[in-house]
Amino acid sequence: MSENRFNPMQTAFEQAIAARARGEVPIGAVIVDGKTGQVLAAAGNQIHGQNDPTAHAEIVALRLAGQRLGSPRLVNCDLYVTLEPCPMCAQAIAFARIRRLYFAAFDVKGGGVDHGPQIFRQPTCHHQPEVIGGVREREAAELLKAFFKERR
Repeated sequence: MSENRFNPMQTAFEQAIAARARGEVPIGAVIVDGKTGQVLAAAGNQIHGQNDPTAHAEIVALRLAGQRLGSPRLVNCDLYVTLEPCPMCAQAIAFARIRRLYFAAFDVKGGGVDHGPQIFRQPTCHHQPEVIGGVREREAAELLKAFFKERR
């Protein structure tokens, strides 16, 4: 197997590091076509840069992928993100019909997938992606802790 194999979570971490360099909370997201492996979108948080409270990495990536595919439905697409999505992002992921969600760190305070309202487990949620949490969890948690420690 090739050592140069594409790693979507690594790309999400690169987006998170770039967001941190811009003064944003270091969260990155990547959307990949689950059938071809092609990257459709990659983004980091842009909340402060866009003065937009909805410009979370996941939302920006969903918008970019939808524009690229010419559809709001991202069926057969996988999302990789460095932090458990918040409730807003989780609902957008369901609306987009994401096939699989991979996330790194769990978010006990603000998460909406395994914590908080657990959006995908609600009877009103019409689409539940397959969820794989804790991928490179420690690394993501350390990145976030370092960012907030610098801010104090």
